[in-house]
Amino acid sequence: MDLKFEPVSPLDYFASLVQSDEYFPLLEAAASLAQDEEPELDVQHVLDDVERLLKRVTTRMPPGADDLTELAILNQVFYKDMGFGVNANDFYAPENSYLQEVLRTRRGLPISLAVIWLELAQSLGLKAQGISFPGHFLVKVALAEGLVVMDPLTGESLGLDNLAERLGPYRDDVDWAAGADLDGGETPLGLYLQGCPPRDLLARMLRNLKEVFRTQEDWPRMLAVMDRLVVLLPEVWSERRDRGLVHAELGNTQDALHDLRVYLGAEPSALDHADLRARLSELSGEA
Repeated sequence: MDLKFEPVSPLDYFASLVQSDEYFPLLEAAASLAQDEEPELDVQHVLDDVERLLKRVTTRMPPGADDLTELAILNQVFYKDMGFGVNANDFYAPENSYLQEVLRTRRGLPISLAVIWLELAQSLGLKAQGISFPGHFLVKVALAEGLVVMDPLTGESLGLDNLAERLGPYRDDVDWAAGADLDGGETPLGLYLQGCPPRDLLARMLRNLKEVFRTQEDWPRMLAVMDRLVVLLPEVWSERRDRGLVHAELGNTQDALHDLRVYLGAEPSALDHADLRARLSELSGEA
């Protein structure tokens, strides 16, 4: 009897990667996002490309290099020699979030460049983390000499004045979200420099794509992103709501009803409860 094996779908593969925080293969999971556009994409090839880039860095490393030297050589190779940087010509192109394209063009978003840079830095043994800074993803490295906060677009080291200036346009919103209004003062800058867990970093990548496709009203591509967000953040009910609304746009009435009912059941005090109840009634009439 011949055994037949069904190929694993891109979403199932993604789900297998993000099921646990104990071992979270960020680079592999981030590389897999492009399989929604290219189902035949070989993610291992992307990982191999990063490994070759790492070898290029390590061959430049002198024996016994300290962490400051390692950081300097990494940035020299990544930004100067290889020329990684921002895609200024088309900043909002979805390709800026797809790692195989970032590696090919050496152009991307702060967060997609950060994923590759962090893999290299951590492979060198540097204590590097991402920072989910408002408006612009950052990275940081804890060195023997102190903490270095960097812009992953350029490798520029950012001082406190620069960071405070970058935070300025978002101050009211982020302080309110952080509860600063409870004591009438601003939230300390250091709270915005906390390390970003891999799951949260990947969610931010997906939300970038979500916003691109929402703006374009490209509902099929947005639905693929929403499926991943629901898998990645199963208890963030707003993502389930948003997927339901995308299903509604696509005419997938039963799927829309299911997602919206799940959201309303999980968030009975939500401010949008009345509007969504009306939407449910409307959709139920179509079913």
